[in-house]
Amino acid sequence: MADPGNAPLLRVEHLGLKRGGRDILFHCDLTLEGIQVHGLLGLNGSGKSSLAYALMGCAEYLPDEGQIWFAGHDITHASITERAQLGLTLAWQEPARFEGLTVADFLSLGAKTPDRDVVRTALEAVALAPAAYLHRKVDQALSGGERKRIELASVFTMRPKLAILDEPDSGVDTLTIGDVEALIRQMPGRGTAVLLITHRDEMLRAVDSASLMCQGSIVFHGDPVEVRQFYGSRCQVHSQTLGRQPWDSVGNELVTLQSDRRQT
Repeated sequence: MADPGNAPLLRVEHLGLKRGGRDILFHCDLTLEGIQVHGLLGLNGSGKSSLAYALMGCAEYLPDEGQIWFAGHDITHASITERAQLGLTLAWQEPARFEGLTVADFLSLGAKTPDRDVVRTALEAVALAPAAYLHRKVDQALSGGERKRIELASVFTMRPKLAILDEPDSGVDTLTIGDVEALIRQMPGRGTAVLLITHRDEMLRAVDSASLMCQGSIVFHGDPVEVRQFYGSRCQVHSQTLGRQPWDSVGNELVTLQSDRRQT
């Protein structure tokens, strides 16, 4: 075991994953040093969500090769529960519904200090009025954008060591993207590093460093400005020229892995 005090927060080495005989992830390498916001940018279908599910330990995304180290621990074969206990969490691209559970109770479940002041602060951080939402149910009565913001608020209250945010702007209207960015920027100050997964290069305004993913591999690391330029001049042009890619159907599969990440 590596010394947790000296090891990077997250280290992914040569990670590979096959599904249906196809490479979904191929020799992925990624390192997150310390408490920061790191952006993972790529076209839809490039493997970003598959990497997120592999990092979280979802059953159908256990790697065929490579290693994942988190906080000095080899978690390559660890369960979702074990990873959550170490401080790793994932905000799903499609948030779950919890029939009968109020927003206040939902946000208190994973909180380290489950008091209403923390819950109110979390709702305000995602631009939802506590008086209007504390007693609402986390069910179909909420819009997709409301559920997305409540999911982000839940990560805020949990204060994990690393939060993987899979397309946190998905389903949120453009007028609230700034609120999402502001929330993400607050997390490091509360001791939470963020892996921000997105296909929108403007979301990299909220990050400290960034990587670019293409066809299941991370192909470029660097300053967020450099990554945005590379993405805009090559990846987006490539997509616009060639249209739908053969790997898109794999990357865009709807994953129904709504495991209760709060079981710990």
